[in-house]
Amino acid sequence: MPRMAENAAVADVVHLDSDSDSDDGVGGRESASTIADAATVAPTECRSFWKAGENFVIPNVVTPTSPGLLEHARVHPRFLHSNATSHKWAFGAIAELLDNAVDEIQNGATFVKIDKINIVKDNSPALLFQDDGGGMDPTGLRKCMSLGYSSKKSNTTIGQYGNGFKTSTMRLGADAIVFSRSTRGGTSTQSVGLLSYTFLRKTGQDDVIVPMIDFDISKERPQPIIYGSPEDWAANLEILLKWSPFSTEDELLQQFEDVGTHGTKVIIYNLWLNDEGIYELSFDDDDDEDIRLRDESVNDGKRLHHKLLELRSHISYHLRYSLRAYASMLYLKKFKNFKIIIRGIPVEQFNIADEFRFPEIIKYKPHTATMEQASTEIKVGFVKEAPKLAICGFNVYHKNRLIRPFWKVTMGGDSTGNGVVGVLEANFIEPAHDKQDFERSSLFQRLEARLKKIVYSYWYTHCHVFGYHTYQMPADKSKKIAIPDQPPTVNTFNPSPLPSDKISQGGPIIREINLSNATSSRTVAVAAPHMRNSMGLRSNFQPVQLNPQPAAADTGNTLVGKSAGEISEENLQLFMRCEEYIKKENEIEQTVKSLEKELEEVKSKCARLALLVDAKKKEMQQV
Repeated sequence: MPRMAENAAVADVVHLDSDSDSDDGVGGRESASTIADAATVAPTECRSFWKAGENFVIPNVVTPTSPGLLEHARVHPRFLHSNATSHKWAFGAIAELLDNAVDEIQNGATFVKIDKINIVKDNSPALLFQDDGGGMDPTGLRKCMSLGYSSKKSNTTIGQYGNGFKTSTMRLGADAIVFSRSTRGGTSTQSVGLLSYTFLRKTGQDDVIVPMIDFDISKERPQPIIYGSPEDWAANLEILLKWSPFSTEDELLQQFEDVGTHGTKVIIYNLWLNDEGIYELSFDDDDDEDIRLRDESVNDGKRLHHKLLELRSHISYHLRYSLRAYASMLYLKKFKNFKIIIRGIPVEQFNIADEFRFPEIIKYKPHTATMEQASTEIKVGFVKEAPKLAICGFNVYHKNRLIRPFWKVTMGGDSTGNGVVGVLEANFIEPAHDKQDFERSSLFQRLEARLKKIVYSYWYTHCHVFGYHTYQMPADKSKKIAIPDQPPTVNTFNPSPLPSDKISQGGPIIREINLSNATSSRTVAVAAPHMRNSMGLRSNFQPVQLNPQPAAADTGNTLVGKSAGEISEENLQLFMRCEEYIKKENEIEQTVKSLEKELEEVKSKCARLALLVDAKKKEMQQV
């Protein structure tokens, strides 16, 4: 996009292009009247988001650059759709718009409300987002509509890439109209901007065009702010009235009546449909106090087990389909003078750490070669529903915003870690652009490994309170403590004792340590990992107690010189290595099965080819 002079006039119709950090916020200019009079191409209408970019008509002739301007890279309207596909989850797009409102707290915002409204033109539903923040002046609105521009440089603001508004609005619906009021330098203004995928498709545009109009409201009556000619301003208004939900200028300006002296209102309409032809967002499933995503598994007609029903009642499942549940956990710290209001009812913020049983706080300080990182607190504990519900994972936040909810860092397939949940704010790692995951950096990988250790360590020291079988406690509990090498498991059955020849093959052991002299008083053997697989004991096994041996006879397991903590850490490392071997074993088994399947397919193909060859030979012999 060409750089304009500092005193250049702001174009009423702007090309949505990558912007620089200059304050003019001006894009390339095109005649608004020409755009308003453009012939309608009317490509095939597609209301499903994931298919909406397929049938966009691309003109054979590219619109020439306006006289006096340098040629520049264009942004085709189809990019709006492909850019929005970064949001795989509709609630992730809504969270982006909530972030914009939360960032306005520093400008005096006290609320953001999300609601459903009806479009009078076609009686269709639309999404309303409104806050009472500082609002945007004409230049600010143009920067908001530009790709990649962000004026948020603070360490506390969530937005940083300058792309969230475009991706989020286009992910939720085909069209969005923005109303904003603000006061800058003693001048009060109100502006309207339209980002319409429908308009761009149906008029066959080969560049992103955003019609906008502005008013000076410092005086008694609003006065239009004209940057080009009155005809251009009128043409922008004509486009807005034709492609927005409002048919007259009075209807358009009435949208400012509840904005107040400052604030922003965004209306997203022509909401996307799913593959079944119904709206992705549901406004009427349960009640009129929530906005939901459709959970197809709930309506499949099958009768669900009561345990599965209990699991689906927990917030870890509920937040995937209920916006109210998701918004309640979206921000770690509770707001003092700010409310999120969904369909007229404030959201009650919820931190699952407030309900932990046997909570602990663990300090974690990430290490990098280039800079010193501040330590962070990791809160860990059992959820109040444990052990009834096998909920587990970490809720990881970045700058107060939830990025990964209930992130399970342990391997699946056994009960280790069930009920253990953690909460932390990881500002030292960067989130992905959709803010639903983290970049896979070395810091992220080290954090993942550390969280895995925390889960196992916490589980070993607390799981016995819920009846999980861990190890045999000594008679004198005041002097002895058990240090496990193998993860505790639920005691669901009592297998017969292992034969002595099986015991001799080795495997992890559990030692009972006397803290007074650091000697081993008893040895308990369990099946080795490869034997547990063949005997059906991988996930559920019970240690077998052997006859106590004198400490002097245990020459292979001398503990002198090591503290209980060192032995515990060593055993934890051994267990984690064992788990990795089991994981590799499973992967190898899957590879073998896959290769066997491929071999069978090749054999079948060879057999068919042999039959074809024989048939061909017979034909040649007959000729």
